[in-house]
Amino acid sequence: MLDRFAQWCHLVSGWQRQAVAFVAGAIAALSMPPLNLLPAAFVGFPIIVWLLDGVERKQTLVARAFGPAFRIGWAFGFGYFTIGLHWMSGAFFVEPDLFLWALPLGLFGLPALLAIFWGLATAFAHLFWSDFGQRILALAVSIALFEFLRGHLFTGFPWNLPGMMFALSLETMQLGALIGVYGMSFIAVLLALTPAAIWPNLEQPTSARFGPLGAAIIVLCGIFSFGYWQLGQSPTTYRDDVNLRLVQPNIPQAEKWKPENAELIFSQLLAMSAEKASPADPGIIAATHVIWPESVFPFFIDDHPDALARIARMLPNGTNLIAGAARENRDFAGLDENAGGIHNAIISINDQGEINAAYNKYRLVPFGEFVPFKPILSLFGIRELVTASDSFVHGQRPNTPMNPLGTPPFLPLICYEVIFSGGMGASIAQSQWMLNLTNDAWFSGTIGPSQHFVHAQMRAIEEGVPLVRVANTGITAIIDPVGRVVARLQSDEPGVLNSKLPERLEQTVFSSYRHNVFYLMIFGSFLLVLLRNRWRRYWENID
Repeated sequence: MLDRFAQWCHLVSGWQRQAVAFVAGAIAALSMPPLNLLPAAFVGFPIIVWLLDGVERKQTLVARAFGPAFRIGWAFGFGYFTIGLHWMSGAFFVEPDLFLWALPLGLFGLPALLAIFWGLATAFAHLFWSDFGQRILALAVSIALFEFLRGHLFTGFPWNLPGMMFALSLETMQLGALIGVYGMSFIAVLLALTPAAIWPNLEQPTSARFGPLGAAIIVLCGIFSFGYWQLGQSPTTYRDDVNLRLVQPNIPQAEKWKPENAELIFSQLLAMSAEKASPADPGIIAATHVIWPESVFPFFIDDHPDALARIARMLPNGTNLIAGAARENRDFAGLDENAGGIHNAIISINDQGEINAAYNKYRLVPFGEFVPFKPILSLFGIRELVTASDSFVHGQRPNTPMNPLGTPPFLPLICYEVIFSGGMGASIAQSQWMLNLTNDAWFSGTIGPSQHFVHAQMRAIEEGVPLVRVANTGITAIIDPVGRVVARLQSDEPGVLNSKLPERLEQTVFSSYRHNVFYLMIFGSFLLVLLRNRWRRYWENID
């Protein structure tokens, strides 16, 4: 039956071929967090190979680059991102009177744009296509390469890279400490493509047909075994000088910026920060750092010295408050080209009510906080989804960590800044921990917060640095340097989390070499494809 299906994929054309590719991409997306159905990848990805096998190779270069091979990859990517990112449509229901009309653009427009990278990947791979097994390697190389480009071009959007299919267990995620999520993406696609060698090659020896899949299973077992060993070698240890109190207020997004709610929200934050977790708990007195989530103040904090005074009265001596805040960019010297805009910031406030450190978000969320190619897209009525976000401006890349007095240096990451593998700048080497403040209330009730959390978990594993994550609602947690969740609050519930701060590892292979290992993997594999194709043509000419 599967043999007949593979043969049918060779022959199908037109809209049916596009529909099959779309369904295959949708199936493959089920391997992403939080579903983590790894077998779905081994079902969806081989279909690309069978569809590409049926594409004529004796065409002009332009036809091969932008013809059927491109359309197959685009349709696969469209299905992959439509299913994997469907949860983003939840943001359109927060203020439906303003944004519900744009729901189709969010649900299908963004996947259609991202799918272009997959179309280019299959078109590029088809330039080196053959009737032999190396075509699988060529496709894996091409998809991994264009997924790397997706994560970097046009500000980048590396959400749900194929390597995230290894998030099915903490053991398999440890591969990120060696080769990062882009290297994991190459391995993941290569393994998932191996069933394509079984059908419809019935005339081939059994070893040739089932050998690649058997090798894939062995590699998966090896990855799991390495992760099991790595976790056993890396017990969680804690610092003695930092006691954290994380506050998850669970403020509904639709209520957050209503002026009549400002006092109620701020009073709730102060009360939660000072409350005791149990009758025996000394409460905030034991905390050296209280942390609030992204943009948590229901007003511009710089305009409210009374709020800073109330924070000072709440904080015991020696305790710092670290919080997310929207801040007006006031450049009285006229040196900042972004003057007059609004920064999404992280600020540190000491026990005197003084702001003693600040970081302004460097990577803004596309279509959430800014619109790419705005002069063109605004003609179609496309605008930012966050109220007042048309004034948001980006800050500077964090080349040095935040280091308020009495605080171990840390790398500040706001919201989706945490999804960028290797994009931490030079400051990560000097940081003892990472702090990710976020507001997932936009997507409450969807799988989005769970996906976001797993991406944050992967950054801790790659860098070997503990990550503290504080959400308005979503998943507030403390993650050790090998990805263990040592403390956690449930989603959609207000709560306070008290914990010590884990210590970082000295380094990982990825933190030492960054993407250089990935570059070497791609270059070596691509060279192998070229040599293998040349070798095949040489023997065909002799015959």
